[in-house]
Amino acid sequence: MENKRTCLYDKHVAMGALIQPFGGFDMPIQYTSIIEEHQAVRQHCGVFDVSHMGEVYVTGKDAERYVNHIFTNDVKGAPVGKIYYGMMLYPDGGTVDDLLVYKMGENEYFIVINAANIDKDVEWMRRHTEGFDVTLDHCSDYYGQLAVQGPEAEGVVEEVLGLACKELEFYTCKTIDTAGETIIISRTGYTGEDGFEIYGSHAFINGAWDALMASGRCKPCGLGCRDTLRFEVGLPLYGDELSQDISPIMAGLGMFCKLEKEEFIGKDALVEQKANGVARRLRGIELQAHAVPRHGYKVLKDGREVGEVTTGYRLISTDKSCAVALVDSNVKLGDRVDIQIRKKNFPGTVVKKKFYDKHYHK
Repeated sequence: MENKRTCLYDKHVAMGALIQPFGGFDMPIQYTSIIEEHQAVRQHCGVFDVSHMGEVYVTGKDAERYVNHIFTNDVKGAPVGKIYYGMMLYPDGGTVDDLLVYKMGENEYFIVINAANIDKDVEWMRRHTEGFDVTLDHCSDYYGQLAVQGPEAEGVVEEVLGLACKELEFYTCKTIDTAGETIIISRTGYTGEDGFEIYGSHAFINGAWDALMASGRCKPCGLGCRDTLRFEVGLPLYGDELSQDISPIMAGLGMFCKLEKEEFIGKDALVEQKANGVARRLRGIELQAHAVPRHGYKVLKDGREVGEVTTGYRLISTDKSCAVALVDSNVKLGDRVDIQIRKKNFPGTVVKKKFYDKHYHK
């Protein structure tokens, strides 16, 4: 089956981007270099085409109750404009997907899901509408999405795109009527820096991309540096740090699972995991050497295999070799471990999963 393409695909090709498959789409991985693009976001402003993400509108008189049923976080009584991060779970506590829920209006929610999981997620959401008076509108094909990220993002969005955004607090959103349509703008981000997401029609997103590129005030960024940026600040990637086999408790994301809620799919499993512990959990590892750990590499403690790497990099912001690994629960902060890289063992120390401080909008 052929990969899908975003509404900006031809522009990426024209700019000489390295295109590779990701989540069922042909996506730009880098334009110049991952290091250059990473530093642009950390120091100035970078723009990502994230139109591959999926979007679903949930409306109807039971919308709040339905979202709370399929979602680990608690949207009850949320003010309009508030955004929540959380997960959809299988009954055994494994993760269907991690997602963002935007409260757009009374009985109106906008749910943003990962590209690789769109079909699976929408099917899962539809399957669990029974008993709820709700309508699901799968609108992924309508929306394009840009992420404008970095310490200069606010000025770029306000001045280059003419979109008022400075009043938005972190994890809030609003709609703006412009160019004959209603766009959504939010302030979340997946880089550890301040930034905005803009959702609009393909025509609007194409125009916004052109204006941003012509401004000279921001750099086009591919998914390569999106991964290095999110990894440094300890943000998970579905398929690596969350999966059908990795629950939010194992991933250290229990804060986004409101166990005091009446019920949600997977709650009983999480309650049991919190009470009795889990066999494995995610830990950070900092290597002493310059070797680069990769997904799937074995983690050893006292010569015995105790887990494997989910993501690893030579960090661009700190110049250290670090990994996140799913390891046995008895592996604690401060422990000495080895990562096996091409049949050679490299010593490291177990540390927190956040290797670089976030600089979000306060």
